[in-house]
Amino acid sequence: MNMILKILLLFFIPTSMLISDSQRDPVVAEVNGKKIMQSDVDAFVAKSLPGARYSLMSPSQKQEVIDRLVDRALYLSVAKQEGIEQDPIYQKGLIRAKENLMLDVWMKKSLESIPVSEKEIRAYYRKHDDQFYQEEAASARHILVSTEAEAREIIEDLKRSHNLEQRFIELAHARSTGPSRKNGGDLGWFNKDQMVPEFSNAALALNVGEITTTPVKTHFGYHVIYLTDKRAAGKLPYSTVRERILSALRLKKFQQRMKSLRENLRQSADIKIKQQ
Repeated sequence: MNMILKILLLFFIPTSMLISDSQRDPVVAEVNGKKIMQSDVDAFVAKSLPGARYSLMSPSQKQEVIDRLVDRALYLSVAKQEGIEQDPIYQKGLIRAKENLMLDVWMKKSLESIPVSEKEIRAYYRKHDDQFYQEEAASARHILVSTEAEAREIIEDLKRSHNLEQRFIELAHARSTGPSRKNGGDLGWFNKDQMVPEFSNAALALNVGEITTTPVKTHFGYHVIYLTDKRAAGKLPYSTVRERILSALRLKKFQQRMKSLRENLRQSADIKIKQQ
């Protein structure tokens, strides 16, 4: 990875984690008058539980996060009472933290200031078809059972339903043996190569809103499939990839700018490297 990109990824912090807005950043709790903001919660979750999102947590999980932040606030109050702010280790760390924050904000502002024209974005889109090609794909639900007779019974039940998708979800919860049963059989999006051929061929042959009228046999068992959506193969629309291209072009220009700046700074700086 390019060294400048490594530096950017190391120091980059979204300003949303630095700026508090009372309308977008509500108070979640107070501890002896000290406010714990939603941004504090989000930052804590992002650091402690990578990939997790507070808004998607269960009530008990949210409460655990709040409890940990309350404990943190209480411990901080004790640290202040004991004069840790005057400790040399704290003072040295504070200087380093300020320097890192200075670089965070400067790099983010520098990156955002890089100009990229609409003409450049469209030109990149035209010249790089291979980057924006999507394969034929489907979004589907399925019910997996162990016998063909049970699969046929489920199909007959679905044929009598007045709300096909809702009934499919109910039966997936009740009768499917696959791990997706907890999501109503939802498999999300997949292309032909991501499923076994028997399953992919059957799913892609359906129209949106249809089910397979005969059981689909694979080595997992017998499937009943409901197609929720489908997209054809081809180039992704410009509107869906514009921001991705903009970010890539801006980052490339930023790396070039940083490389040039580094070379100029090194030429004019008095640098002494002492060997160990």
